[in-house]
Amino acid sequence: MLLEGLAERLQNTFKKLRGKGKLTETDINEAMREVRLALLEADVSLPIVKSFIQRIKERSLGAEVLESLTPAQQIIKIVDQELTQLMGAEQGKAQFSTTGDATVFMLAGLQGSGKTTTAGKLALYYRKQGHQPLLVGVDVYRPAAIKQLEVLAKQVNVPFFSLGEQVSPLKTARASLEQAKAQGCDLIIIDTAGRLQIDTVLMEELAQLKGILSPQETFLVVDSMAGQDAVNVARSFNEDLGLTGVILTKLDSDTRGGAALSVKAVTGCPIKFIGMGEKLDALEPFYPDRMAARILGMGDMLSLIEKAQASFDQQKAQELERKLRKAEFTLDDFLEQIGQVRSMGSLDQVLGMIPGLGNVKQLRQIKEGFDEKDFGRIEAIIRSMTPGERRDTGIITGSRRRRIALGSGTTVQDVNRLLKQYDQTKKMFKQFGENISGKAGRKAKPFKLPF
Repeated sequence: MLLEGLAERLQNTFKKLRGKGKLTETDINEAMREVRLALLEADVSLPIVKSFIQRIKERSLGAEVLESLTPAQQIIKIVDQELTQLMGAEQGKAQFSTTGDATVFMLAGLQGSGKTTTAGKLALYYRKQGHQPLLVGVDVYRPAAIKQLEVLAKQVNVPFFSLGEQVSPLKTARASLEQAKAQGCDLIIIDTAGRLQIDTVLMEELAQLKGILSPQETFLVVDSMAGQDAVNVARSFNEDLGLTGVILTKLDSDTRGGAALSVKAVTGCPIKFIGMGEKLDALEPFYPDRMAARILGMGDMLSLIEKAQASFDQQKAQELERKLRKAEFTLDDFLEQIGQVRSMGSLDQVLGMIPGLGNVKQLRQIKEGFDEKDFGRIEAIIRSMTPGERRDTGIITGSRRRRIALGSGTTVQDVNRLLKQYDQTKKMFKQFGENISGKAGRKAKPFKLPF
């Protein structure tokens, strides 16, 4: 789960407060001690932790909390507000050219931060937004860096440009401006060279590139799993180069979260995007308020809705609703729905956005009874059926079940379980449709997925 360690500590602390009713100053001091430890363990720097706790303490010891009928809720509200403020208060939106020329995004960062992959992710993200990106490779030092970017460009279906490893990055950068005009591209994404550590040569080259390109955005790509080191890197790049924003990668793998909580406070640069997985569509705009809500187990319905809108086709959804109401829902429809749900991200990410399921303990319990590989088994079973069997499961005899199990690498019991749950689903939706139309008053049985 996203920032699991920090989220669990904070949620446990506030759970204790909720059980106390009225709170004393001692109760608040003990809670703040727990919050302080949670932040330090999350690799947030001590000065930031001190000022953060001081602000919460001052607000929590006021009448707003001590005289409240729901003091624990008031403290959670204060922590939510302060966490949001710490991470930047508002979403840092990417800036675009207002002159009619192509917008330029320049990506900087150390080697291994995920810079080249992030360039591909940005290109895909903005292509989906209606832009026409051009990916430009100027990293002439890392072997195959330019080739890697070219492969990514093909994968996300955007044009690629480079003059090769034998031409200076500055010359390629100048030529890319003309290339963008020639190809009608309105966004140029420059993947620059990185180093194993910050050095004078790296910074001089980046400064020269920035002078040539005059980018609207100078993004620093940082590996969030580097913790406090990531924050120090961001500080150094900002001082030497002048950043406009930070992109944190591998945030889905970082259980601590120190970089996400510290970067804005230390550098003054907003986090504008976060990488949430290896897939090329696993890049999200960063919203401080939504991140704070997820850390505190309050869910993130807005992001969930946006993911659903991006994954689900409105026309298909309406057709599916009609089928469900008339009990015409087939296994082909079920297969399509599984694919759409999986395209929204991992189970952790999707469930963590649902209010009431953002609690770390609840998510862990759900995961213990569910393996995401079960989706794969269900898909394998359905794909091993004939088109006729998917449309009408009533024709699936014992011998057919054995054949389906053999073809999907599962057992007959797995096939039987799926078919039973599928039949229950159809009955449930049929009853639901009847209840809506007033034709029946029966209460539908609760449905659980076949895993």
